[in-house]
Amino acid sequence: MAPASDPSSFASPSKCATRHLNLTYRVNFDRRVLKGNAALTVEVLEDKFSSLTLDSKDLKIFKVCANGQAAKFALGAQHRFKGSPLEITLPFELSRGQHVIVEIDYETSPSATALQWLTPAQTAGKTHPYLFSQCQAIHCRTMVPCQDTPSIKHTYYAKVSVPKELVALMSALRDGQEADPNDNTRIIYHFRQPVPMPSYLIAIVVGALESREIGPRSRVWSEKELVDRAAFEFSETETMLKTAENLAGPYVWGQYDVLVLPPSFPYGGMENPCLTFVTPTVLAGDRSLAGVIAHEISHSWTGNLVTNRTWEHFWLNEGHTVYLERMIARCMESEQLRQFKGIGGWKELQESVDEFGANSVLTNLVPNLDEVDTDEAFSSVPYEKGFALLYHLEELLGGPEVFMGFVKSYIQLFAYGSVTTEEWKNHLFTYFKDKVDILNKVDWNGWMHTPGMPPVKPQYDTTMADACSTLCQRWVKAKEDDLASFNKADVKKLNSPQLIEFMALLLQEKPLPLTHVKRMQEVYQLNDVVNAEVRFRWLRVCVRARWEEAVTLALKMATDQGRMKFTRPLFKEVYNFPKYSEEAVKAFKENRGALHPVTAMLVAKDLKVDGN
Repeated sequence: MAPASDPSSFASPSKCATRHLNLTYRVNFDRRVLKGNAALTVEVLEDKFSSLTLDSKDLKIFKVCANGQAAKFALGAQHRFKGSPLEITLPFELSRGQHVIVEIDYETSPSATALQWLTPAQTAGKTHPYLFSQCQAIHCRTMVPCQDTPSIKHTYYAKVSVPKELVALMSALRDGQEADPNDNTRIIYHFRQPVPMPSYLIAIVVGALESREIGPRSRVWSEKELVDRAAFEFSETETMLKTAENLAGPYVWGQYDVLVLPPSFPYGGMENPCLTFVTPTVLAGDRSLAGVIAHEISHSWTGNLVTNRTWEHFWLNEGHTVYLERMIARCMESEQLRQFKGIGGWKELQESVDEFGANSVLTNLVPNLDEVDTDEAFSSVPYEKGFALLYHLEELLGGPEVFMGFVKSYIQLFAYGSVTTEEWKNHLFTYFKDKVDILNKVDWNGWMHTPGMPPVKPQYDTTMADACSTLCQRWVKAKEDDLASFNKADVKKLNSPQLIEFMALLLQEKPLPLTHVKRMQEVYQLNDVVNAEVRFRWLRVCVRARWEEAVTLALKMATDQGRMKFTRPLFKEVYNFPKYSEEAVKAFKENRGALHPVTAMLVAKDLKVDGN
């Protein structure tokens, strides 16, 4: 498996491969930098090897050594989003199969895009600062000089020095702690990750953290203000892990902990090994929490164990993970719930396709990412178009049990490695060798390399969805005289996922008249709903109906938390209400400093605000 060239990286995985990383960090909250040393054990893959290129972005490089000898280095020109190649010339020549330890003394920049530094005011406890990282997809190079491509996997050890009133955690097993011999106000935490993993899964968090045990191999971590509530909400974690193991095979990472972050965390969750990161917006989310955790647990197999070779094959990570997540829902709840989630996912896919435009190559299942910033390409396409393809194949090939057999064998075959769409497809044809005639009839080009919605729409069981569409249509068709016929019993019959679906359906229709939306609030009291998935859709319905009172609530939700799934659409909705466009821009500018750097960059684009 010769590594494919990665359009998002400067490193050359065909010449050499990092096998292990030793990291030493001193976390400096005053200057908002990590001062560090990275020692990379690199295996040489060609003869007459005397130089290598690593990815780096906004790093200050002090010194480079190779096997203890000083090595020459230079930073190449800064690329718009890829950073600067770190060119290292070795003081000797090596042959294929040899190893070299490349050691780099460096410091991160206060504006490193992988890191968000929070002031005490931005935390729940209001007393101590907080730091967290988010490396996916190509931000690890802002905190570690490395081969920042998912085609390279390595183990890592780390030592992290932090002020002693704080706790450090990483995407690794905790391996003890000690007083910092150089500073008695600090403590050093040790970590080890014995399972090879890609650079984008390196993660660090430092804060006033506490933990509670939630299972035999799981703890939940957060600031003390949230920790007991989090422990209660995550009590099903072990059941979910066991369900996933029954489906996908043994869990190889040892520990499965969950960290609840401050509100500015930009994603619903991040599958950092041994320590899943989750947004606090799931804590008031009823059943939406289960979906996030099932998704991140599933990544322990699809994504972390079997990894997309480059970001162009991101659907291999996300499509399979959504498929596994929904199989967990099937096992723990019902097949009807899995079908219902499929319907909701198709709607999210439609929204992404509308957003990018049906002819945009970024809606291809396998897009070309040459000169494309992966953050700008991010959407529900790899998740939901990927899931739709897998579900379509499941239907063609014999149902969930049969197709899950394929998914399990795919995981076993490519475990600890990386994979391309072509290799996945070859294995599919090998596994189902007696059904090749069926596979040959699939419109592969339509699914993989054609923009827009998929060539086939799966026929999902609509049992759970029918109540949502019936109620939605009642509101859409209602005349002024009909408004009295609605009452709170309408929504009492709906569970949380159904209420979300009802709102999502309304968003697919033309905006409702303002009288209707006001009546909806009067009878359903939706402004009081705390479930973030319901609330953000409801506020979008209100703003589209031009209900001015909702503008303040929408901007408040957009800035009280920073999960991009909520923040970007809420800002855009207010911005598209001409009377309040300037209000949206003003609220963004006032709160920009509290947003994660990637969120801020994308909202600025959405609102056509310049880079300052």
